[in-house]
Amino acid sequence: MQTNEPSNKQSHKRTVDGLLPLDKPTGLTSNRVLQQVKRLFGARKAGHTGSLDPLASGMLPICFGQATKLSGYLLGADKTYLVTAKFGAKTDTADADGRIIAGSVREEVRRDELEEALQAYRGEIQQIPPMYSALKINGKRLYELAREGKAVPREPRTVRIHALTVEKFDLREPVLRVRCSKGTYIRTLVEDIAETAGTLGHVIALRRLSVYPFGVGDLVSMDELLAAAEGGLEALDRFLLPLDQAIADWPAVYLNKEESYYLRQGHSVNASPGPEAGLVRLYDGRRLFLGIGEVMVDGRIAPKRLFPGLGAGPA
Repeated sequence: MQTNEPSNKQSHKRTVDGLLPLDKPTGLTSNRVLQQVKRLFGARKAGHTGSLDPLASGMLPICFGQATKLSGYLLGADKTYLVTAKFGAKTDTADADGRIIAGSVREEVRRDELEEALQAYRGEIQQIPPMYSALKINGKRLYELAREGKAVPREPRTVRIHALTVEKFDLREPVLRVRCSKGTYIRTLVEDIAETAGTLGHVIALRRLSVYPFGVGDLVSMDELLAAAEGGLEALDRFLLPLDQAIADWPAVYLNKEESYYLRQGHSVNASPGPEAGLVRLYDGRRLFLGIGEVMVDGRIAPKRLFPGLGAGPA
């Protein structure tokens, strides 16, 4: 029997706009954690920025509602990791979740040898994406091909390692701190470092500490969310950050009532004197976030991505 009444599951979903810097636990896929959080908040729309492998933990920004329009900027942000490498063996997935496919008689690397190897991977480097990755080639993800036992040629990609240091030294299982650009594969980096040091290696632990501008102090654990859920949705909503926090380092432009009106209609407005050409945060006369604008070379501001209805909070 068909019915026009909404299902109980759908009727409980609500509009939520905001950002949640979630501390993803190990052992779960990023998508599974996303679905758990989405259900917890009763949100109609949510997405995450930048998958973490099941083995990995740490910063997984969750974007609710209109915040999903900002996901691209977070995907392109610099990231910081703590990674534990294990020397002496290579796995098919480049981490401890895979099977060992090669071993090395050398299972230890001295501190000076490790430091010398790290030097080769600071700054701009070339990486070949691993087969076990979400990168698509000819419409199919590489990890799907890898599970079928297939390997395909991959073009090297340019990434930047801003900082690469030894956090905790161990001859067999050192902990490294990496601050890097978007698109960096930490598993590949560990494999390459091990090879440069004269051995084989893979990742046995990985934690993402930050996705700029969010850092360790912003992290919210699943345990915190579950405890807050006992107090209802209002208690959960207190963990949400406003959308403009994702681009808090951008220049801000405050518009008067007339300028805000025309901008919302899709028109550019004068912003003299204003910031130099580039992307800016836009606010109205009440200092409410309007969205993203672009300052043109002639000083006018054109709307690039607006967020209607903000300021009322989750509903």
